[in-house]
Amino acid sequence: MNRRSFLISGSALAAAAAAPALKAQTVAPKSTVSMVVGFPAGGGTDVLARLLGQKFSDMWGVPVVVENRPGAAGVIAARHTAKQKNDGTALLVAHVNSHGIGPGLRTDLGYSVERDFTPIGLIGKTPTILIGGANQPAKTLKDLVELCKAKPGEIVFGSAGTGSAQHLALEIFKAEAGINVLHVPYSGSAPLMTDVIGGHIHYAFEGMTTAKPLIESGKVIALAQTLQNRSKSLPDVPTIAEQGYPGFEASIWFALVGPGGMSPDMVARVNADLNKALQTPELIARLAQAGAEDGGGSPERLAQFMQSEQVKFATVIKDAGISVKS
Repeated sequence: MNRRSFLISGSALAAAAAAPALKAQTVAPKSTVSMVVGFPAGGGTDVLARLLGQKFSDMWGVPVVVENRPGAAGVIAARHTAKQKNDGTALLVAHVNSHGIGPGLRTDLGYSVERDFTPIGLIGKTPTILIGGANQPAKTLKDLVELCKAKPGEIVFGSAGTGSAQHLALEIFKAEAGINVLHVPYSGSAPLMTDVIGGHIHYAFEGMTTAKPLIESGKVIALAQTLQNRSKSLPDVPTIAEQGYPGFEASIWFALVGPGGMSPDMVARVNADLNKALQTPELIARLAQAGAEDGGGSPERLAQFMQSEQVKFATVIKDAGISVKS
């Protein structure tokens, strides 16, 4: 082969290698995109989705409309999205409840995470925070474990509801620490926090958005957080992992998915634009406010993460005998 032929062949190979990436950049949703959120308008997930939707709209040149379908901890929104067209015009802000906990908890889920959804990318993970009322006696994780062992079944932990991410964080911790406590489920975080502050509930695992202002105001104390590394939003609160339980993690996470069977080119385009959006000042600020970190990466990363979360939570749910009414 002469030098000219070699150069032509090399150029052809380079062009062939670049073709999928170039093709993905020319693919984009062609009409209005519905971004479905499983929580009411005005909440943290909704605000995040609207910021993300505006970035996508600017990138794609089509309207991106947030569609709120609250109920059943995100399951109703997931059921709806699973039935939509898979051409990129329907996206879902998936949640740990609908795509991590739900498969092991509910018999009426109505969808398969693997079959009915296409992973696009992780938006972020937030820790749950182990908090207690300001007047509770145990103010460190070590002291709390000792207290629970000294008074089995007497220390009261609340949660935002049976089968919630906060409840599952408690069950994972109970198993790791070998403790027996009384669990009292509430119908949400607001009434739970009222009773934690009032001393009717001793301790609880709660999300960053709700817990942080109460910690900063001194209304509750923070004993631990549940990611592997300390959140930048609460750098002085140690993790459970660093306090004698290595590997412990129980996050509240959000991810972008679409209906099952989306084309690889469309997935590549939306994933690339998600990663770009997550690096913009507006999204960085919003994620920091919620304590959300570790977002971005490939669709494969999200698929593996969701699968590992399903396995983890299914085991906890089975071992703890947790069930919810259909």
